[in-house]
Amino acid sequence: MKREQVLAYRWQAHGLGRDGDLGVLDLGIPDTPYGSARAALAARMDDTPAEDADGYTLAWTFRGAPHLHRTADIPQLAKALWPVSDADATSRLVAERKPLKEAGIGGLEAFVTAAKAMRTVVKKAMPKGEVSAAVTKELPAAYSYECRGCEATHIYGGLFQQVGLPGGVRLVPGGKTTLTKAFDTYPLPKKAEGLENVIRAYLRLHGPATLAEAAGYVGTSQAGAKHAWSQDGLADFELNGKQVWLPEEQLDALSKAKPGKQLRLIPPGDPYLQLRDRDLLVPDRQRQKELWRPLGNPGAVLVGPEVAGTWRTRMSGKKLTLTVQAFDGKFPVKALQAEAERLAAVRGAATVDLA
Repeated sequence: MKREQVLAYRWQAHGLGRDGDLGVLDLGIPDTPYGSARAALAARMDDTPAEDADGYTLAWTFRGAPHLHRTADIPQLAKALWPVSDADATSRLVAERKPLKEAGIGGLEAFVTAAKAMRTVVKKAMPKGEVSAAVTKELPAAYSYECRGCEATHIYGGLFQQVGLPGGVRLVPGGKTTLTKAFDTYPLPKKAEGLENVIRAYLRLHGPATLAEAAGYVGTSQAGAKHAWSQDGLADFELNGKQVWLPEEQLDALSKAKPGKQLRLIPPGDPYLQLRDRDLLVPDRQRQKELWRPLGNPGAVLVGPEVAGTWRTRMSGKKLTLTVQAFDGKFPVKALQAEAERLAAVRGAATVDLA
């Protein structure tokens, strides 16, 4: 399978041709930094809904990061992302592993206990700091650490955000991290259920891909996702020297995919940039470094499915300044101006300047 055909398929699967297909919501849309989800929708549709519009929920989901989802998908997603075992739960934690192990607390026990504490604490809209402090008081000492920066004791952040979804809370849109109860009450998961649907959605949107890539997106290990993996109904290919998979029902779309030529401005957290195989999307290592930085990633300029440059913005009052850097050559000004105006609209700017 050739790289160009795969990227043409992904461009269409991600709705970047503005054909009305918002299949990207099957996995949610990352909202880091805040506002990225709306910018991602603006790249795909003409009428961009607000994050708090009916039918949408902003929550900590994949890897504990903020994502915009269909509200109807939230209860099942809480089950699908629940760890399948102690080993799986422990693999999703980092700083917490050692103190929890020393205290004789298993990974799954930690998830259950912290999620219950979250449900006990969050009954109304509360700032993240207040929730963290209140949850910390509900838990044994092994769940928290001394924060030198604010001279306080906090629950470990990785666990805190990963139990937000099973803990029945959502994020209140607005830029400041505020938590409140989810729209619909759903129970604390008793077991993992439905991860196979998440993996199929990953293969459908980001495929052809591997199980390891899908597991990495979820935030678990390949071993943790193995129980939800079946090759039934999957077609396999060789791509860049490795075996990859795609749902069979997508074969026709893959074979017929044509690379678009439209210009799009996608934000740093766009689903299209969440692909685990970065070498396929951006083969040049130097350009990878420009696009995916340790801190403060730029947005990407797409020309069809190819990443052709980067962009950053600066707001001054109601004016948005968009600074664009092309990897090679220049972009058509008319197309760039049209996309810049879309971006300005979702940022609340009255005017936009190009640099």
